Amino acid sequence: MSAAIVTGSSSGIGGATAVELAGRGFEVILTYSSNEAGAKQAVDLIEQNGGKATALHLDVGRSDTFAAFRDEVAEVLRGWGTDSFDVLVNNAGFAETALFPDLSEELFDRLYRVLLKGPFFLTQTLLPLLANGGVVINTTSSSTETAEPGYSAYASMKGALVVLTRYLAKELSPRGIRVNSVSPGATRTRLGGDAFEKYPEVIPALAANTALGRVGEPEDVAVAIAALAGADGRWITAQNVEVSGGFGL
Repeated sequence: MSAAIVTGSSSGIGGATAVELAGRGFEVILTYSSNEAGAKQAVDLIEQNGGKATALHLDVGRSDTFAAFRDEVAEVLRGWGTDSFDVLVNNAGFAETALFPDLSEELFDRLYRVLLKGPFFLTQTLLPLLANGGVVINTTSSSTETAEPGYSAYASMKGALVVLTRYLAKELSPRGIRVNSVSPGATRTRLGGDAFEKYPEVIPALAANTALGRVGEPEDVAVAIAALAGADGRWITAQNVEVSGGFGL
């Protein structure tokens, strides 16, 4: 049995990815920051379908907690009869926009801590538990390519994560570890403070700007992540795969 960790998996892309990986035979550690109920719902769904999962609290903006989180992960893995895991999906994040002249240093720093520093040092901290031949997948964003006003800081952090993906693919290759990133476009998630629920009027415009004619669903991205995590992705590394339905074409 293989094990996976999916951060930010109480809803949206992370939750769908956890369920998808469990359906493909992975035992899954989900993480949540504030939405414990959502994470437990995902665990229940996985278990109802015969899978194995557990949810742990993790604030990816608090790198000082990562060592304690690693210890919790090790304890869960021991309970599952193993001392290593096979897949890390760095998905946790948040989106908040501001036009460049109005962007505060406080918001810039929060985005940096969660979207770049967090995945960087969490991966480093968990590396001793990641099996040789394992996989790291980072969730980035099509905002690195589309240059929508207001996303300068958010997209800068996601762009840096793309660069980090390539460097990790190089440096971890002696252990046979593959590292890729997946870049969603407009996807119906809770990101941006449940923006799709609060502002449904934006959906038609986003769909019209997507070649395949609709906004993405979390499951659309989850299957791409799961494919990269499994044997189908065995010869793919250092890539940023856009999963957007052709957003912005």
